Amino acid sequence: MSDGLDVIIVDDEPSVCEVLSGIIGRFYTWGDVLAITNADEATSYCLSRDIGVAIFVIDVFLGEKSGFYFLDTIEDRFPTIYQDTIMITGNASDDVVDMCMASDVNYLLEKPIKPYALQLAVRAIVAKYMKFAKKLMQDPAFAVSVARF
Repeated sequence: MSDGLDVIIVDDEPSVCEVLSGIIGRFYTWGDVLAITNADEATSYCLSRDIGVAIFVIDVFLGEKSGFYFLDTIEDRFPTIYQDTIMITGNASDDVVDMCMASDVNYLLEKPIKPYALQLAVRAIVAKYMKFAKKLMQDPAFAVSVARF
């Protein structure tokens, strides 16, 4: 486990995990890229992490479970999980879009994933944390106020 901002991919298809981790691994330098094919194993892993921040790439359908259910099970450990998630699906139906909107998930990609779309979505989430870190470094009063939380 790294001390950086990890990307955690959860998809029940091993080949999808392999492709996605390969795409992300080619450009991602801010943490580790982990791929997990079992939702229960992913839940256990996420709940045991020391750091409650990560970027998630989650399949909407994880076998018999829902990707949204997975997010709900680890929400207490990852308070910004919905904003830090990229949902993927083979069929971006109106129901899936509505679920993303209701859950505050802003990124939805349809399989087959276009590498540039995945890269842009990951980078958008990273940018949020980089801007926040920069503000902490440049504004001591802001850093003190954040430390009080």
